[in-house]
Amino acid sequence: MSHRLVLVGAGHTHALLILRIPEINKQGISVTVISPHEHQFYSGMGPGMLGGCYRPEELSIPARSLVESRAGTFVKDRVVHVDAGLKLLTLQSGANITYDTASFNIGSEVTFNAPSGPDAQDIFTVKPIYNLLSARRRILELARDGKVRIAVVGGGPAGLEIAANAWEACHQHGGHGCSMRLYSGSKFLRGNPERARNIARMAMEKRGIEIVEGSRVQEITGRKVILEDKSTSHEDVIFLAPGIKPPSLFLKSGLPTGPDGGLRVNRFLQCVDHPELFGSGDCIFFQEAPLDKVGVYAVRQSPVLFHNLQAGLQGKPLKNFSPGGKYLLAYNLGGSRGIVHRGKLAFDGRLAFRIKNYLDTKFMKKFQT
Repeated sequence: MSHRLVLVGAGHTHALLILRIPEINKQGISVTVISPHEHQFYSGMGPGMLGGCYRPEELSIPARSLVESRAGTFVKDRVVHVDAGLKLLTLQSGANITYDTASFNIGSEVTFNAPSGPDAQDIFTVKPIYNLLSARRRILELARDGKVRIAVVGGGPAGLEIAANAWEACHQHGGHGCSMRLYSGSKFLRGNPERARNIARMAMEKRGIEIVEGSRVQEITGRKVILEDKSTSHEDVIFLAPGIKPPSLFLKSGLPTGPDGGLRVNRFLQCVDHPELFGSGDCIFFQEAPLDKVGVYAVRQSPVLFHNLQAGLQGKPLKNFSPGGKYLLAYNLGGSRGIVHRGKLAFDGRLAFRIKNYLDTKFMKKFQT
Protein backbone atom coordinates (compact mmCIF):
# COMPACT_ATOMS: atom_id res chain seq x y z
CA MET A 1 0.00 0.00 0.00
CA SER A 2 1.43 3.38 -0.97
CA HIS A 3 -0.74 5.67 1.20
CA ARG A 4 -1.57 5.51 4.92
CA LEU A 5 -5.05 6.51 6.05
CA VAL A 6 -5.77 6.59 9.79
CA LEU A 7 -9.32 6.79 11.12
CA VAL A 8 -9.34 8.10 14.70
CA GLY A 9 -12.50 6.95 16.45
CA ALA A 10 -15.28 4.60 15.34
CA GLY A 11 -18.31 6.86 15.57
CA HIS A 12 -21.27 6.89 13.16
CA THR A 13 -19.37 8.28 10.18
CA HIS A 14 -16.28 6.13 10.52
CA ALA A 15 -18.34 3.02 11.26
CA LEU A 16 -19.90 3.38 7.82
CA LEU A 17 -16.45 3.94 6.28
CA ILE A 18 -15.11 0.80 7.95
CA LEU A 19 -17.61 -1.23 5.93
CA ARG A 20 -15.95 0.13 2.77
CA ILE A 21 -12.31 -0.58 3.66
CA PRO A 22 -11.93 -3.09 0.79
CA GLU A 23 -12.90 -0.36 -1.69
CA ILE A 24 -10.31 1.98 -0.16
CA ASN A 25 -7.63 -0.73 -0.23
CA LYS A 26 -8.17 -1.17 -3.97
CA GLN A 27 -6.94 2.41 -4.42
CA GLY A 28 -3.58 1.51 -2.86
CA ILE A 29 -4.51 2.95 0.53
CA SER A 30 -3.98 1.12 3.83
CA VAL A 31 -6.49 1.79 6.63
CA THR A 32 -5.75 1.87 10.36
CA VAL A 33 -8.53 2.49 12.88
CA ILE A 34 -7.68 3.73 16.39
CA SER A 35 -10.35 3.44 19.07
CA PRO A 36 -10.25 2.85 22.84
CA HIS A 37 -13.07 0.32 22.50
CA GLU A 38 -13.27 -2.85 20.42
CA HIS A 39 -17.06 -2.43 20.40
CA GLN A 40 -18.73 0.94 19.79
CA PHE A 41 -22.15 1.54 21.35
CA TYR A 42 -24.62 3.30 19.03
CA SER A 43 -25.77 6.43 20.87
CA GLY A 44 -29.23 6.52 19.30
CA MET A 45 -30.22 3.37 21.20
CA GLY A 46 -28.38 4.15 24.46
CA PRO A 47 -31.40 5.48 26.41
CA GLY A 48 -33.37 2.44 25.25
CA MET A 49 -30.70 0.20 26.78
CA LEU A 50 -31.07 2.13 30.05
CA GLY A 51 -34.82 1.50 29.98
CA GLY A 52 -34.47 -2.19 29.11
CA CYS A 53 -35.80 -1.87 25.56
CA TYR A 54 -32.54 -3.12 24.03
CA ARG A 55 -29.90 -5.60 25.08
CA PRO A 56 -26.32 -4.26 24.99
CA GLU A 57 -25.41 -6.45 22.02
CA GLU A 58 -28.22 -4.89 19.97
CA LEU A 59 -26.48 -1.50 19.94
CA SER A 60 -22.90 -2.72 19.83
CA ILE A 61 -20.90 -2.14 16.65
CA PRO A 62 -18.04 -4.72 16.58
CA ALA A 63 -15.40 -2.24 15.41
CA ARG A 64 -12.35 -4.49 15.74
CA SER A 65 -13.83 -7.48 13.96
CA LEU A 66 -15.28 -5.31 11.19
CA VAL A 67 -11.91 -3.66 10.59
CA GLU A 68 -9.81 -6.82 10.71
CA SER A 69 -12.23 -8.87 8.59
CA ARG A 70 -11.80 -6.22 5.88
CA ALA A 71 -7.98 -6.28 5.92
CA GLY A 72 -7.67 -3.13 8.00
CA THR A 73 -5.56 -2.65 11.13
CA PHE A 74 -7.28 -2.02 14.45
CA VAL A 75 -5.41 -0.35 17.32
CA LYS A 76 -7.09 -0.38 20.72
CA ASP A 77 -5.84 2.90 22.15
CA ARG A 78 -6.66 6.59 22.41
CA VAL A 79 -5.02 9.49 20.54
CA VAL A 80 -3.82 12.10 23.06
CA HIS A 81 -1.86 14.43 20.76
CA VAL A 82 -1.71 15.33 17.08
CA ASP A 83 1.49 16.72 15.59
CA ALA A 84 0.24 18.04 12.25
CA GLY A 85 3.72 19.15 11.20
CA LEU A 86 5.22 15.69 11.55
CA LYS A 87 1.96 13.91 10.65
CA LEU A 88 2.25 12.00 13.91
CA LEU A 89 -0.38 10.71 16.34
CA THR A 90 0.70 10.06 19.94
CA LEU A 91 -1.33 7.42 21.76
CA GLN A 92 -2.21 7.07 25.41
CA SER A 93 0.03 4.00 25.59
CA GLY A 94 3.00 6.12 24.49
CA ALA A 95 3.15 4.64 21.02
CA ASN A 96 3.24 6.82 17.90
CA ILE A 97 1.49 6.31 14.56
CA THR A 98 2.28 8.23 11.38
CA TYR A 99 -0.22 9.04 8.65
CA ASP A 100 -0.53 10.53 5.20
CA THR A 101 -4.17 11.44 5.87
CA ALA A 102 -6.07 11.21 9.16
CA SER A 103 -9.75 11.60 9.92
CA PHE A 104 -11.35 12.24 13.32
CA ASN A 105 -14.76 10.97 14.42
CA ILE A 106 -14.28 10.85 18.19
CA GLY A 107 -17.68 11.99 19.40
CA SER A 108 -18.25 14.34 22.30
CA GLU A 109 -18.23 14.65 26.08
CA VAL A 110 -20.54 16.33 28.57
CA THR A 111 -19.97 19.98 29.43
CA PHE A 112 -20.32 19.52 33.21
CA ASN A 113 -17.23 18.48 35.17
CA ALA A 114 -18.29 15.28 36.88
CA PRO A 115 -17.10 14.73 40.47
CA SER A 116 -14.66 11.89 41.07
CA GLY A 117 -13.80 9.64 43.97
CA PRO A 118 -15.77 7.10 46.04
CA ASP A 119 -18.68 9.50 46.59
CA ALA A 120 -19.23 9.76 42.83
CA GLN A 121 -19.91 6.09 42.09
CA ASP A 122 -23.61 6.77 41.51
CA ILE A 123 -23.07 9.79 39.24
CA PHE A 124 -23.29 8.87 35.57
CA THR A 125 -22.44 11.04 32.57
CA VAL A 126 -24.46 10.20 29.45
CA LYS A 127 -21.24 10.05 27.43
CA PRO A 128 -19.74 7.59 26.85
CA ILE A 129 -22.84 5.47 26.22
CA TYR A 130 -21.26 2.54 28.12
CA ASN A 131 -22.14 4.43 31.32
CA LEU A 132 -25.85 3.86 30.76
CA LEU A 133 -25.44 0.10 31.11
CA SER A 134 -23.76 0.55 34.50
CA ALA A 135 -26.49 3.01 35.49
CA ARG A 136 -29.23 0.54 34.61
CA ARG A 137 -27.66 -2.18 36.74
CA ARG A 138 -27.34 0.21 39.67
CA ILE A 139 -30.95 1.43 39.39
CA LEU A 140 -32.29 -2.13 39.29
CA GLU A 141 -30.24 -2.95 42.39
CA LEU A 142 -31.49 0.07 44.34
CA ALA A 143 -35.11 -0.23 43.20
CA ARG A 144 -35.40 -3.71 44.69
CA ASP A 145 -34.98 -2.22 48.18
CA GLY A 146 -37.18 0.86 47.87
CA LYS A 147 -38.01 3.98 45.92
CA VAL A 148 -34.96 5.49 44.18
CA ARG A 149 -34.26 9.23 44.24
CA ILE A 150 -32.95 10.25 40.82
CA ALA A 151 -31.77 13.58 39.44
CA VAL A 152 -31.19 14.29 35.75
CA VAL A 153 -29.10 17.39 35.06
CA GLY A 154 -29.95 18.72 31.62
CA GLY A 155 -33.21 19.68 29.96
CA GLY A 156 -32.38 18.84 26.35
CA PRO A 157 -33.34 15.74 24.34
CA ALA A 158 -30.73 13.61 26.14
CA GLY A 159 -32.11 14.64 29.53
CA LEU A 160 -35.64 13.84 28.38
CA GLU A 161 -34.74 10.36 27.14
CA ILE A 162 -32.59 9.56 30.17
CA ALA A 163 -35.29 10.64 32.62
CA ALA A 164 -38.04 8.66 30.90
CA ASN A 165 -35.96 5.50 30.57
CA ALA A 166 -34.53 5.69 34.10
CA TRP A 167 -38.14 5.96 35.31
CA GLU A 168 -38.95 2.85 33.26
CA ALA A 169 -36.02 0.93 34.77
CA CYS A 170 -37.17 1.78 38.31
CA HIS A 171 -40.51 0.09 37.69
CA GLN A 172 -39.14 -3.16 36.24
CA HIS A 173 -38.45 -6.53 37.89
CA GLY A 174 -40.39 -5.72 41.04
CA GLY A 175 -38.82 -2.30 41.45
CA HIS A 176 -40.39 0.16 43.88
CA GLY A 177 -40.32 3.09 41.47
CA CYS A 178 -38.63 6.43 41.91
CA SER A 179 -38.91 10.09 42.71
CA MET A 180 -37.24 12.10 39.97
CA ARG A 181 -36.26 15.67 39.24
CA LEU A 182 -35.11 16.88 35.85
CA TYR A 183 -33.04 20.04 36.19
CA SER A 184 -33.49 21.84 32.88
CA GLY A 185 -31.72 25.12 33.57
CA SER A 186 -33.47 28.12 32.03
CA LYS A 187 -35.99 26.22 29.88
CA PHE A 188 -37.01 22.63 29.21
CA LEU A 189 -36.23 21.48 25.61
CA ARG A 190 -35.27 25.04 24.75
CA GLY A 191 -34.34 24.32 21.12
CA ASN A 192 -37.48 22.33 20.26
CA PRO A 193 -40.77 23.55 18.76
CA GLU A 194 -43.46 24.48 21.25
CA ARG A 195 -45.69 21.53 20.35
CA ALA A 196 -42.87 19.04 20.90
CA ARG A 197 -42.03 20.69 24.24
CA ASN A 198 -45.64 20.49 25.39
CA ILE A 199 -45.92 16.83 24.43
CA ALA A 200 -42.70 16.02 26.28
CA ARG A 201 -43.79 18.00 29.33
CA MET A 202 -47.06 16.07 29.53
CA ALA A 203 -45.15 12.79 29.21
CA MET A 204 -42.99 13.79 32.19
CA GLU A 205 -46.02 14.84 34.23
CA LYS A 206 -47.74 11.48 33.60
CA ARG A 207 -44.71 9.76 35.10
CA GLY A 208 -44.54 12.10 38.07
CA ILE A 209 -41.19 13.50 36.95
CA GLU A 210 -40.67 17.02 38.28
CA ILE A 211 -39.14 19.51 35.85
CA VAL A 212 -37.12 22.20 37.61
CA GLU A 213 -36.68 25.34 35.50
CA GLY A 214 -35.21 28.78 36.08
CA SER A 215 -32.09 27.90 38.06
CA ARG A 216 -29.03 25.99 36.83
CA VAL A 217 -27.15 23.31 38.72
CA GLN A 218 -24.10 24.99 40.22
CA GLU A 219 -22.42 22.09 41.95
CA ILE A 220 -22.73 18.41 42.75
CA THR A 221 -21.17 17.25 45.99
CA GLY A 222 -21.46 13.57 46.75
CA ARG A 223 -25.14 12.87 46.21
CA LYS A 224 -26.24 16.45 46.76
CA VAL A 225 -27.35 18.72 43.91
CA ILE A 226 -26.88 22.44 44.58
CA LEU A 227 -28.57 25.05 42.37
CA GLU A 228 -27.57 28.64 41.67
CA ASP A 229 -30.40 29.81 43.92
CA LYS A 230 -28.77 27.73 46.71
CA SER A 231 -31.63 25.22 46.95
CA THR A 232 -30.43 21.63 47.33
CA SER A 233 -31.67 18.08 46.94
CA HIS A 234 -30.27 14.73 48.03
CA GLU A 235 -30.31 11.92 45.45
CA ASP A 236 -29.41 8.25 45.12
CA VAL A 237 -28.49 8.39 41.43
CA ILE A 238 -27.49 11.44 39.39
CA PHE A 239 -27.29 11.63 35.59
CA LEU A 240 -25.31 14.38 33.89
CA ALA A 241 -26.79 15.34 30.51
CA PRO A 242 -26.25 19.11 30.45
CA GLY A 243 -25.07 19.33 26.85
CA ILE A 244 -22.05 18.13 24.93
CA LYS A 245 -18.82 19.51 23.55
CA PRO A 246 -15.96 18.10 21.44
CA PRO A 247 -13.09 16.46 23.34
CA SER A 248 -10.10 18.67 24.19
CA LEU A 249 -7.73 16.82 21.82
CA PHE A 250 -7.74 19.51 19.14
CA LEU A 251 -7.19 22.43 21.49
CA LYS A 252 -4.38 20.62 23.27
CA SER A 253 -2.77 19.80 19.93
CA GLY A 254 -2.85 23.40 18.76
CA LEU A 255 -5.13 22.66 15.80
CA PRO A 256 -7.62 25.24 14.49
CA THR A 257 -10.91 24.99 16.36
CA GLY A 258 -14.32 26.59 16.56
CA PRO A 259 -15.81 28.30 19.62
CA ASP A 260 -16.74 24.93 21.13
CA GLY A 261 -13.27 23.41 20.68
CA GLY A 262 -14.25 21.26 17.70
CA LEU A 263 -11.84 20.75 14.83
CA ARG A 264 -12.51 23.60 12.39
CA VAL A 265 -13.28 22.15 8.97
CA ASN A 266 -14.26 23.65 5.61
CA ARG A 267 -16.96 22.59 3.16
CA PHE A 268 -14.90 19.49 2.28
CA LEU A 269 -14.83 18.34 5.97
CA GLN A 270 -11.13 19.20 5.79
CA CYS A 271 -9.14 20.99 8.49
CA VAL A 272 -8.78 24.62 7.42
CA ASP A 273 -5.01 24.75 8.10
CA HIS A 274 -3.96 21.16 7.47
CA PRO A 275 -5.46 19.64 4.29
CA GLU A 276 -4.37 16.13 5.24
CA LEU A 277 -6.69 16.19 8.31
CA PHE A 278 -10.45 15.62 8.10
CA GLY A 279 -13.25 15.35 10.65
CA SER A 280 -16.93 14.53 11.04
CA GLY A 281 -19.72 14.16 13.58
CA ASP A 282 -19.92 15.88 16.95
CA CYS A 283 -16.18 16.57 17.20
CA ILE A 284 -16.01 19.14 14.39
CA PHE A 285 -16.91 22.80 13.90
CA PHE A 286 -18.27 23.16 10.37
CA GLN A 287 -17.33 26.74 9.61
CA GLU A 288 -19.65 27.08 6.60
CA ALA A 289 -22.72 26.80 8.85
CA PRO A 290 -22.39 25.46 12.44
CA LEU A 291 -24.33 22.21 12.83
CA ASP A 292 -26.49 20.83 15.61
CA LYS A 293 -25.01 17.86 17.45
CA VAL A 294 -27.29 15.22 15.94
CA GLY A 295 -26.46 11.86 14.42
CA VAL A 296 -28.16 12.61 11.12
CA TYR A 297 -25.28 14.86 10.08
CA ALA A 298 -22.69 12.19 10.84
CA VAL A 299 -24.55 9.79 8.56
CA ARG A 300 -24.92 12.40 5.80
CA GLN A 301 -21.21 13.18 6.00
CA SER A 302 -20.11 9.58 5.43
CA PRO A 303 -20.28 9.38 1.59
CA VAL A 304 -18.59 12.78 1.22
CA LEU A 305 -15.83 11.80 3.63
CA PHE A 306 -15.40 8.44 1.89
CA HIS A 307 -14.76 10.26 -1.39
CA ASN A 308 -12.60 13.08 -0.01
CA LEU A 309 -10.25 10.91 2.02
CA GLN A 310 -9.31 9.00 -1.13
CA ALA A 311 -9.37 12.02 -3.43
CA GLY A 312 -7.11 13.99 -1.10
CA LEU A 313 -4.49 11.24 -1.17
CA GLN A 314 -4.73 10.91 -4.95
CA GLY A 315 -4.72 14.61 -5.79
CA LYS A 316 -8.26 14.51 -7.19
CA PRO A 317 -11.06 17.11 -6.72
CA LEU A 318 -12.91 17.05 -3.42
CA LYS A 319 -16.69 17.08 -2.96
CA ASN A 320 -18.63 19.65 -0.93
CA PHE A 321 -20.62 18.53 2.07
CA SER A 322 -24.14 19.95 2.08
CA PRO A 323 -25.95 19.57 5.42
CA GLY A 324 -29.28 19.18 3.64
CA GLY A 325 -32.68 20.35 4.80
CA LYS A 326 -34.87 19.61 7.78
CA TYR A 327 -34.51 16.30 9.53
CA LEU A 328 -36.74 14.15 11.69
CA LEU A 329 -36.01 13.87 15.40
CA ALA A 330 -37.29 10.94 17.43
CA TYR A 331 -37.06 10.44 21.20
CA ASN A 332 -37.39 7.19 23.14
CA LEU A 333 -39.63 7.59 26.20
CA GLY A 334 -39.39 3.98 27.37
CA GLY A 335 -42.22 1.47 27.55
CA SER A 336 -42.38 1.32 23.72
CA ARG A 337 -43.47 4.95 23.52
CA GLY A 338 -41.76 7.92 21.93
CA ILE A 339 -41.97 11.38 20.42
CA VAL A 340 -41.35 12.26 16.78
CA HIS A 341 -41.14 15.77 15.37
CA ARG A 342 -40.05 17.44 12.17
CA GLY A 343 -40.73 21.12 11.70
CA LYS A 344 -44.22 21.86 13.01
CA LEU A 345 -45.25 18.20 12.98
CA ALA A 346 -45.01 16.47 16.36
CA PHE A 347 -46.73 13.47 17.93
CA ASP A 348 -46.12 10.85 20.59
CA GLY A 349 -47.13 7.32 21.44
CA ARG A 350 -46.35 3.82 20.21
CA LEU A 351 -46.23 4.79 16.54
CA ALA A 352 -43.55 7.37 17.32
CA PHE A 353 -41.51 4.67 19.05
CA ARG A 354 -41.93 2.27 16.13
CA ILE A 355 -40.62 4.92 13.74
CA LYS A 356 -37.56 5.55 15.91
CA ASN A 357 -36.98 1.84 16.44
CA TYR A 358 -37.19 1.20 12.70
CA LEU A 359 -34.62 3.89 11.92
CA ASP A 360 -32.24 2.75 14.65
CA THR A 361 -32.41 -0.97 13.91
CA LYS A 362 -32.08 -0.30 10.16
CA PHE A 363 -28.82 1.55 10.85
CA MET A 364 -27.51 -1.22 13.11
CA LYS A 365 -28.27 -3.99 10.60
CA LYS A 366 -25.45 -2.63 8.46
CA PHE A 367 -22.95 -3.85 11.07
CA GLN A 368 -24.31 -7.30 11.81
CA THR A 369 -21.72 -9.97 11.14
